[in-house]
Amino acid sequence: MYIKQKKSWEISENEATSESLYLNRRKLLQAAGLAGAGLMIGGTPSFAAPISGFPPIRNSEYTLDRALTSEQDATTYTNFYEFGSSKNIWRKAKKLSTDPWLVTIDGLVDYPIQIDASELVKKLGGMEERLYRHRCVEAWSMAVPWSGFSLSNLVKFASPKSDAKYIRMETFFDPDVAPGQKQSWYPWPYVEGLTLNEAKNELAFLAVGLYGKAMQNQNGAPIRLVVPWKYGFKSIKSITRFTFTNERPVSFWEELSPKEYGFWANVSPWVPHPRWPQDRERVLGGGYVKTQLYNGYEEEVSYLYKDKYTDDKRELFY
Repeated sequence: MYIKQKKSWEISENEATSESLYLNRRKLLQAAGLAGAGLMIGGTPSFAAPISGFPPIRNSEYTLDRALTSEQDATTYTNFYEFGSSKNIWRKAKKLSTDPWLVTIDGLVDYPIQIDASELVKKLGGMEERLYRHRCVEAWSMAVPWSGFSLSNLVKFASPKSDAKYIRMETFFDPDVAPGQKQSWYPWPYVEGLTLNEAKNELAFLAVGLYGKAMQNQNGAPIRLVVPWKYGFKSIKSITRFTFTNERPVSFWEELSPKEYGFWANVSPWVPHPRWPQDRERVLGGGYVKTQLYNGYEEEVSYLYKDKYTDDKRELFY
């Protein structure tokens, strides 16, 4: 006789937020004028989902070779094309309501589910803080303390089927809130993807906070990807869906300009962007430093690509 044992991370149907309840709650918040409410602290915008556990304990295994970027720089100089192409989009991002925030996990998994972001964090075992370098494809960089949990925890949570090879991630689509999404030449919503092996790497991280506090909207609230060995555009913000699939996803920038932005997008000083070099980077709040292969994480991730080198020496690094 087979008796199903409940796994430690598995939740029952009555614990999950149903889509109808989620939508009704969102309407009530909007009617009350509370959706998207935020604070201004010291001139820096503060918009956060009600995810508890801040500040988390710092994991000392993840250290930096440079000083942390100031919070002001890291939260006011950022890309989020949903709200425009300028770096100064934090004011526009205030309109985004991140409470509640429904996350869908589906595709080739044993346990498809829709769950609120705050519940998901609790089910995946809470948070820790990690110090990571962040390298934008535009040749600027920063060093920041992310709060969150290993992406591998979500992989275990979903229990992917044996034929799942990739994770496709998707952000929200709401042109009334995000004016950049009214620009129809972009392939909205924003999509990114990783191989399952990349997702299970120890460095792959889902961040819900920054500088010991809940994530601000412009930085990807309430939940975003952080893959520090890749260019920043791979680290998709404000994720609403994780789909496990056997087909390689076509990412947002890859679809828009495949000769400039590839699927792999690993950092390399030796492979220039078609329009600028990548051998050095401007550190926010500082000077220039030499760019490192895999953004300095070669030891931790190079094994992922040993069987993927082709005659096209550029393929893995754009």
